[in-house]
Amino acid sequence: MKDLNFNADKVLAKDFLSNFADANGDAKYMNILQEVANHKIKAVQIDLEDLFNYKDLDEEFLRRVTENTRRYIGIFASAIDELLPEPTEAFHDDDHDILMTQRAEDGTNNADGSEPQQKMPPEIKRYYEVYIRAPSKGRPFTIREVKASYIGQLVRISGIVTRCSDVKPLMQVAVYTCEECGYEIYQDVTARVFMPLFECPSKRCYVNKTKGNLILQLRASKFLKFQEAKIQELAEHVPKGHIPRSMTVHFRGEMTRKVAPGDVVELSGIFLPIPYTGFRAMRAGLVADTYLEAMSVTHFKKKYEEYELRGDEEEQIARLAEDGDIYNKLARSLAPEIYGHDDVKKALLLLLVGAPHRKLKDGMKIRGDLHICLMGDPGVAKSQLLKHIINVAPRGVYTTGRGSSGVGLTAAVQKDPVTNEMVLEGGALVLADMGICAIDEFDKMDDLDRTAIHEVMEQQTVSIAKAGITTSLNARTAILAAANPAWGRYDLRRTPAENINLPPALLSRFDLLWLILDRADMDTDLEMARHVVYVHQNKESPALGFTPLEPSVLRAYISAARRLSPYVPKDLEEYIATAYSGIRQEEARSNTPHSYTTVRTLLSILRISAALARLRFSETVAQSDVDEALRLMQMSKFSLYSDDRKKSGLDAISDIYSILRDEAARANKMDVSYAHALNWISRKGYSEAQLKECLEEYAALNVWQIHPHTFDIRFIDA
Repeated sequence: MKDLNFNADKVLAKDFLSNFADANGDAKYMNILQEVANHKIKAVQIDLEDLFNYKDLDEEFLRRVTENTRRYIGIFASAIDELLPEPTEAFHDDDHDILMTQRAEDGTNNADGSEPQQKMPPEIKRYYEVYIRAPSKGRPFTIREVKASYIGQLVRISGIVTRCSDVKPLMQVAVYTCEECGYEIYQDVTARVFMPLFECPSKRCYVNKTKGNLILQLRASKFLKFQEAKIQELAEHVPKGHIPRSMTVHFRGEMTRKVAPGDVVELSGIFLPIPYTGFRAMRAGLVADTYLEAMSVTHFKKKYEEYELRGDEEEQIARLAEDGDIYNKLARSLAPEIYGHDDVKKALLLLLVGAPHRKLKDGMKIRGDLHICLMGDPGVAKSQLLKHIINVAPRGVYTTGRGSSGVGLTAAVQKDPVTNEMVLEGGALVLADMGICAIDEFDKMDDLDRTAIHEVMEQQTVSIAKAGITTSLNARTAILAAANPAWGRYDLRRTPAENINLPPALLSRFDLLWLILDRADMDTDLEMARHVVYVHQNKESPALGFTPLEPSVLRAYISAARRLSPYVPKDLEEYIATAYSGIRQEEARSNTPHSYTTVRTLLSILRISAALARLRFSETVAQSDVDEALRLMQMSKFSLYSDDRKKSGLDAISDIYSILRDEAARANKMDVSYAHALNWISRKGYSEAQLKECLEEYAALNVWQIHPHTFDIRFIDA
């Protein structure tokens, strides 16, 4: 291998930085350096893709940068030092600028040039950081693919962040002043630990044999922000029979605070060894640890708040918003491979959208997240729906009831391996803050563990008093639970309360409890079987009549919808109040109530209505939203109502007639509009075709008259 000439490489780096032009012909890096000179930004990201596309590319230079990245960061930094333009805008002097001005004046007096430790290191002058970013072409490595041959090289890995330390200052250059000669002495700190200087190394102290005492000047030293994180392999990358590997990642400077536990990220960085220090070094002997020095962070899923819509996405969302049938299209785009369950998918879409959180003047909060429980027979695709929702949501955690204890869901107190202090580690509900927590096999959880969820579902916090730590953590989470009925399958001979077998305190917290029963029905079963076989053969869903939206488009649409905060207008107050009191009366009259209606149910109606208004990009809740919310609540128990009717011996036509007669008697009217009639019967799960059949049949019997154009009904008083 020929001798490396780092000076020649510095010239190449300068040439690249000053002459590289992007697609628009702008000098990309000179513009960045101008921003740095004006103290607008602190990070200079050098993209290796730009170096690869550079017209005067030196292949060897690119290879050296990739394989010896740590050294070339220093080379690029010294090239930037020479290229940095003069500031074009005025900015306020901070402590660093004042110190540098002072040092520049003193530097002429006290440096006798011979002492290397009295020369000011270039790191202390820089107020920017240099990062070299790996090209995004190709597949990132998994953690177990990064071997010893990659040490010192730039690698790109993907994984999930499991824990993050706090951001702490890390010393980069230590500055001392000598009590005898007054000189400033500089010491570069390259590792996590360093040996401080005690004796002044300057020529004057050496000649005078005074051994001047050095005092560490913290204000004058250079510190960097430093954060340590653990990244773990994704489940799909782990070979069978193995457990996931993890790796330590160090974030410095502007890279800090970019990740949080639970984020799925792609990192590019330098793979480096680090010797053990302190007590661990005695036990480890010659063994060293490895870590990744992060250079760039890419999130696989952005949070809703961080979503910045590109021009083409904005147009697409505007087009979708104008589509009258957008509610159905979005719902059917959720898990199109799963047959049917249209109303369940609508409910899950509303769970993703959510309603705005309300904060009252006295500080009381009313939650906006919807909680849904899917309870049904085995084999109705509950778990598949849960998995799909976690895929679509930007922040989602999936757990099962048996695999998670109360501590695993809320928070655990553990010993920090680095500092040996007791620290709080957030559980599944805390990790899913501002996202969705899916809990499968909800019915198999222990009662003690299930009580941990009660507080999260209404107050949206996790309160802890353990091991001397008393605190309250945020868990603003929408909970999506899936459960089987008490005896594995729904037993129609028993009451709904016996079948559901969850405490009323928990049931009242769910906005929608969806009962999905697996009934034998010739036509439905045929359709379902055809659908499943088609998906099995073609690995995609049959044609839906429109192109299902990609999860990324769904996320973009939902992020745009979540920015709105709809309110309920005055004229709807009475309508909602009447609907709520009607549900309570119906429950009071029933021998075996199907649900447990409380004031929380009223809040649920408001939340679902607000989520529907958000989907329409409307600032106000319309009556149609409230009707749809009530319909969803009714449809969630639809499979039971249809069963009750079979038991009571009423056919659909007679039942529709009794519904219309009861509603007219309650309102004390002889006239019923067609729209109202359709609204009442759709809540009970009947279709418009059945209503029209009923109208014709009873008009022939002279029970009522039908308006020929509007289909409004007038009862004939017998």
